[in-house]
Amino acid sequence: MRSFGDDGPARLSAQPHGAARNVAGWSAVVGNERLTTLAGAVLLMLMVVELVTAAALHALLSTHVFVGVLLAGPLVIKLGSTGYRFLRYYAGAPAFVRKGPPHLVLRILAPLLVAMTLVLIGSGIGLLVTGPAQPGPLLSIHNISALLWLPMIAIHTFAYVWRVPRSLADDWGDSPAEPAPGRRWRLGVNLGALVGGALAALLVLPSAAPWIAWSASEHVPAPLVVGIVIAAFTLLVARPWRLRGSGR
Repeated sequence: MRSFGDDGPARLSAQPHGAARNVAGWSAVVGNERLTTLAGAVLLMLMVVELVTAAALHALLSTHVFVGVLLAGPLVIKLGSTGYRFLRYYAGAPAFVRKGPPHLVLRILAPLLVAMTLVLIGSGIGLLVTGPAQPGPLLSIHNISALLWLPMIAIHTFAYVWRVPRSLADDWGDSPAEPAPGRRWRLGVNLGALVGGALAALLVLPSAAPWIAWSASEHVPAPLVVGIVIAAFTLLVARPWRLRGSGR
């Protein structure tokens, strides 16, 4: 889908690389990108665990609940860092303007993905409050949001995941190509988010006891199977990994 990148402003890759570094505040752009990438990498690992546990809820529901609450911490960091970039870009900060926005399709997808993620996590936490006896519409909302979330997160992940190794190597290498002060702060923020999420998960986990008993007779949820099939088809059609050469 070559059109993904045809509607944005001039790409940074089209500019002399040294010119970008000379823009005031460029290190803030690099630091923000690396904070976002690190938080995204943590989220990706936790989401993989969530999908695995969702396929075996009868045995792994407690882990599913724990990780579902745990990932709220890194999610806050990622939303905060991307929101900061959004605000700085539209406020006209020169370095962020030079960096440019993401591809048009990814910009359209982003608010939908954020909304669906919040609905998915929020409905899951709500189910802990209601219990399996009277879940109301929350169980349906949780299943439907998972079905819609899977293809969205698949496109988002395959569009950006290739940046993770390079970003981590640049941040923690001996001779980074683009130095960005604050790498220990970025690491500390993510570790703090994980600790906060873990504490919240420990507090919430006892509420999952009725669901653990309920899940003993359950099998792989149909929305998970259908969602994975739709996500795989979406990836074949969209081929978001083709953004690698020019994505932001």
